[in-house]
Order: sequence, then structure tokens, then C-alpha cells
Amino acid sequence: MTKPIADHQPFFIDLVWGGQAIRLEARWVGATATHAPTVVFLHEGLGSVSHWKNFPDEFCRAHGLRGLVFSRFGYGLSSARTAPLTPDYLHQQAHEVLPALLTQLDIVKPWLFGHSDGASIALLYAARHSADLSGLIVAAPHLYVEDCALQAIAAAREAYRDGALRARLAPYHADVDAAFYGWNDIWLDPAFRDWNINADVAAITAPLMAIQGEDDPYGTLDQVDTIARLVPHTRLLVLPGCGHSPHRERSAEVIAAGGLFIQAAGTTEKLNDEIS
Repeated sequence: MTKPIADHQPFFIDLVWGGQAIRLEARWVGATATHAPTVVFLHEGLGSVSHWKNFPDEFCRAHGLRGLVFSRFGYGLSSARTAPLTPDYLHQQAHEVLPALLTQLDIVKPWLFGHSDGASIALLYAARHSADLSGLIVAAPHLYVEDCALQAIAAAREAYRDGALRARLAPYHADVDAAFYGWNDIWLDPAFRDWNINADVAAITAPLMAIQGEDDPYGTLDQVDTIARLVPHTRLLVLPGCGHSPHRERSAEVIAAGGLFIQAAGTTEKLNDEIS
């Protein structure tokens, strides 16, 4: 069960991770009274609670769901990161931080909604904990490093240094330089080039929906096609004329399709419980 904290009121989750105490910025969104599983939103590599804007609340309210939005370590108003990210940083979030957060807040059988880096975290968590999930929706997920992603990330570095990207991101992070360079540096690090989670994803048994924009500069359709090949029950939503942020660029379609998917998965689970 979720804690009775008012909608959109920020609060902090205190955890011990990696031998240090950290605080994670969080908010509850959506319906205030529901017996449905909580939807936990996992942001992109440059995201935070505020960077999601109204999407999590709109998604949850449209379907009578309760949602949790939080900023990972080093993002938003969460504790500052004191060391560079390492090539296993997404595994750390999925296998260490996210389980601790769910336990701390007594969240049982959640849905996960992940975008970009957050989508990869959701997939990695599901690979180990499918039985503990109601299911997951992943938008613009990364399973491996593509050349187009590296080119887009290098271009983002130039836009951050010489263009308007820093000014656009600054309102969403207490330390915008740390947030940006933490993500940018590790993706452009040669040690990250061989990062690949295909073997992990193949273990997922939870209900899974994968969303991809056809014009995403950070990933091709092969990312979601690979998910569908490894996890045959995957529901795919491919959006023509859409880039890296389907939840912003095609919000209404994502909200509608995601809600139908959650409803269908919940009905199937209820029928299975009745049969057993």
C-alpha cells in the first residue's frame, strides 16, 4: 500500500545504498483511492520528477491508477552524486536501488513505466523480478549501444556546451552539470560500448509493452523488435513521425494504448487467479 501523502507534494525517500545515505526526491500522482497496483515511473538519462511534467498524473488519472514519480540519485532534487557513473550503472539502479525503494514504500506488484534509461532499468528489474511485477511499459528502451545513439549523445554534448540545452535542463536539476555530464560521459566512454542486456531481457515473463518512435535519433526500431523477439508476448506500439519521447510527442496515444494494455493484463491475471 502507498503512503498517504498528498498529490504533487514533494517528499524524500531515505535509503542506504553503496554504504552511504541518500535521499531521493519523489511525488505521488494520480488517483487518491484505488486498489489497483501502483505505477512507478522511471525517468530518462536527463530526467527528474519535474522533467516528467504532467504526464504521470495524466496517465494515472485517465485510468484510475496511483503513481509514484522519483528522481534517481544525482538528478532533480535527489542527493548529489559523488562519483562518476560506471558501465553497470543501470544494473545498479535495477538490482539495488529500485528494490530498496519499493521495499521502503511498501509497494507490492507495481507496474513500471520507464523511458529511455528508465526503460532499460525497468527491463533489467523485470528480468529478475517478473513474478513481483504486474507488468511494465517501456518507451524508447536501450538494449545495446547503437552508433546513432552515440552520434546523438555527442551532438547533445555540443548543444549543452555551446547551445541552449544547458539552459533548458537547468530548471529540472539542483546540479545540472553533474546530471548532464554523468549521463553523457558514461555513454561516450569506450568502456560502455559493449553494454548489452539482451540476455537479461530474454528472462522476462511479466506483461510487457514496448513503445518506439520511428524517428528516434537515440535508437532504431531494432531495439523494440529485439524485445519482441526475445519476449514473444510483448505488445509493440510503433509511432510514425515520433522521436525519442513518445510520452511527450504523442501523449494521448501513449496514455490510451498504455491504459488498454494495463486493463487487459489485469483482466488476464484475475482470470488466471480464478482458474487456479
